[in-house]
Amino acid sequence: MRVITSIVLLLFVVSCAPIRVNYDFEKNTNFNQYKTYNYYSDMNTGLSELDTKRLLDALDKKMTAKGFSLAETPDFFIDIKSSEYKEVQRNNVGVGLGGGGGNMGGGISIGLPIGQSNVNRQITIDFVDENKKQLFWQAVSESNFKPNSTPEKREELLNAIVEKVLLQYPPKQ
Repeated sequence: MRVITSIVLLLFVVSCAPIRVNYDFEKNTNFNQYKTYNYYSDMNTGLSELDTKRLLDALDKKMTAKGFSLAETPDFFIDIKSSEYKEVQRNNVGVGLGGGGGNMGGGISIGLPIGQSNVNRQITIDFVDENKKQLFWQAVSESNFKPNSTPEKREELLNAIVEKVLLQYPPKQ
């Protein structure tokens, strides 16, 4: 019974893939000068229309909580891009057959994949100072994506991504 519990716990932990975020920023930037933001009007996020709305709502909520406000003439613009990719499948079972006798031998080996490969989504969020025409902060998140998940699960995941992405903004220099 203990073995089964351990296996179930291990599968649960593995299935809850973490959200990984990489940050980069222009080190000479005075982040205190940025108080208002807006989104590029021609932004193509690569997400569905509904997921884009969920992501923008989550960003607006978190930016407001951090003291930023949405404005028609902002201090900076936000650009969002995303892409999906399949993770390389690493789980497989090897089946071997061998034989030998005397001075002769031989063998056959086959690798059989187990399960399906994971679909991951990479979301890049850029903060751009349009007056200086330069990118000053960027976050790239990677997380597991289930295309058939419910709207509630999608919203929950996008909220978690935004929470983790904006955790390091403004950066401590």
